[in-house]
Amino acid sequence: MKKKSSIIKLSIIGVLTIIGLIMSFCTFNFGLTTFKSFGSAIKLGLDLKGGVYAVYEMDGSEDTTNLSSRMAGTRTRLENMLTSKGYTEATVVREGSTRLRVEVPDVDDPGNIFDIIGKPAELRFVLDNTGEIVLTGKNVLSAEATYDNGEPVVALSLDSAGTEAFAKATSENIGQTMSIISTVDGDETKISSPKINSAISNGKAIINGMGSIEAAQNLADQITSGQFEVKLSLLESSTISPTLGEKALLCGIIAGVLGLALVMAFLIVRYRMLGVVASIALLLYADLMLLFLAILPWVQLTLPGIAGIILSIGMAVDANVIIYERIKDEFRNGKSMLASSHAGFKKATKAIIDSNVTTIIAAVVLLIFGTGSIQGFAIALLVGIILSLFTSMLITRKLVKYFIAVMPDKPSYFSLIRSKNYENLKASESAVPEEVEVTEEKAPLEGEVAHENI
Repeated sequence: MKKKSSIIKLSIIGVLTIIGLIMSFCTFNFGLTTFKSFGSAIKLGLDLKGGVYAVYEMDGSEDTTNLSSRMAGTRTRLENMLTSKGYTEATVVREGSTRLRVEVPDVDDPGNIFDIIGKPAELRFVLDNTGEIVLTGKNVLSAEATYDNGEPVVALSLDSAGTEAFAKATSENIGQTMSIISTVDGDETKISSPKINSAISNGKAIINGMGSIEAAQNLADQITSGQFEVKLSLLESSTISPTLGEKALLCGIIAGVLGLALVMAFLIVRYRMLGVVASIALLLYADLMLLFLAILPWVQLTLPGIAGIILSIGMAVDANVIIYERIKDEFRNGKSMLASSHAGFKKATKAIIDSNVTTIIAAVVLLIFGTGSIQGFAIALLVGIILSLFTSMLITRKLVKYFIAVMPDKPSYFSLIRSKNYENLKASESAVPEEVEVTEEKAPLEGEVAHENI
C-alpha cells in the first residue's frame, strides 16, 4: 500500500510539473480568453525590451530661488512615484539645470507615460468658506489609495509645515469643506471637496467617500502629480530601443535553459536517482519562479535580475548537494536508506538555512538602499532564495521519501556508496560468526559421584 501511494503521489507531482512548464512557456486561447504564459507576462526592463522617455522642462514663470535643491526634490518625487507604481527600473536624471529626463521600461506608446506619472499639475487645498489656501502639492509627502475599516480611502502624509497649517485649518473649520484644486496647463479642476470632520494634528489625513478603490487610486494619482517642487511642462517624448539589443532576451533565455539542463545532467550522473529528484525539484522551482515574477507588481526583469535568478538556482543546487552528501555519510555508518534520508535532511537543515539567511540579509540591504537595476537584482535574488529554500527543504524531502518507497533497496540506485564499498559492507556483515549457545554446567548432587570421561 505504501509503494502504491508513493507511485500515485509521484505521478501527481509529475503531472503538476508538466502543467507548470506548459503554463510557464506556452500562450493559448480558452474560447474568447487568451492565457498569457508566465514568461510572457513578466515586465521587462529597458535593457531587454526598451520603453519610452520624456523630457520635462521647468516652466518659465517659475521662481529660480533654490532652483538646484527644488529640481533635486522634484527628481526624487518623480522616481518614488514611478517605483510605487511598479516601475522599479525607471530612471529620472537631470539634464542641465532646468530639465528632467524620465525613462520608463516596457511601455510601447510614448503617450502612455501620462497614464503612468500623470500630467504635472499645480495642486492647492482651499477652504471653501474663506478661500484660504491651506496647502500646496509641495506639502504632500505621499498620497496612497488604501482601505480604512473596509472602505476605500486616500491616505495623505504631510511635511512639517503642512502638518502645522493643516492642524490649524481643520481645528477652526470643523464641518466645512476643503476643495482640492488641480491646475494643468492653466486649466483649473476641482478634483475633490472633502468635509472636515475633526481636527487633524498629526499630518496624517484620510479622504473617504471614494466609492471604489479605482476612484481612490485616481484621486491619489491626481494629488501625486501636483507634488513636485517646480512646475514642469513636457518638452518631448519618444520610444527607446533595448539598450542590449533585441536578441539579448532570447540569448539570455537560451543560456538559462542550457545552464539548467547541464546542472540537471550533472546531478543525475553524480547522484543517479537522487539527481532525478533534484532535477524535478529544480523544474518546480523554475515554474514557481516564473509565476512569482509574473504576478508580483513591483518586479521588472533586467539583465541584473536574470543574474539574481541564476544565483538563486545555484543556491538551490548547493542545498541539494549538501543534503545528499549527508545522506551518504549516514548510510556509510550503517543506517537504512530511509533512516539515512531522515538524518541527512535533519543535519543539513542548519547549514542550508544559515547560508540562505545571510544571502537574504544581503538582498534586503540592496533592496532598501539600492536603486534601479540594483533593486531589480535584489528582488529577483530574494524571491529566488525563498523559493529555493521551499523546494529544497520541502519538495525534495517528500520526493526522496516517495522514491525510496518505490525503488528497490539498493544503494546503487541512489549512488549512496560505491559498489566496491557496498560489497565490502555486505561481506563484513556475512563474516560475523554465528552465536554459540552456552549452557551452565550443573554441579553434582550430594551423594553422586562425578564421572570423568576417558
